[in-house]
Amino acid sequence: MKLLSDANPFGTIKAPTALSQYGTDAGPAIGGLIEKVLQFLIVGAGIYALFNLVLAGYAFMSAGDDAKKVEGAWAKIYQTIIGLAFSAGAFVLAALIGQFVFGSWDFILSPSIPTL
Repeated sequence: MKLLSDANPFGTIKAPTALSQYGTDAGPAIGGLIEKVLQFLIVGAGIYALFNLVLAGYAFMSAGDDAKKVEGAWAKIYQTIIGLAFSAGAFVLAALIGQFVFGSWDFILSPSIPTL
C-alpha cells in the first residue's frame, strides 16, 4: 500500500530561470539573497542621504535672515551626516567582527548559510 507521505503529489518543481545565477545549493542562494537585500539597503540609504542633503541645502539657501529656518537646515544637514557616519560605521564594525571572530572580513557582509 502506497502512503501519501511516500508519494510526491506535486511532481518535479523547477526553480525559475532567473534564480539559476545563485546556483542550486540552498545555503549560498539564501546568502546571496541576503547580500542583495543588504546592497539594496545600502544604495537606498545613500540615495536618501543625498536627497536629504540637497533639500537641506535648498532650505539653508532659501532661509534668508530667518534664524529658525537656518538652524533647522543646519540640524538636517548634521543629522544626515551623522546618519551616514553611523551607516559607514556599521559596515566597518561588521567587517572588524567578521575578521576577528570568523577570520574573514566579509563573513557577515556576504553570508552563506551552510546546509546539510
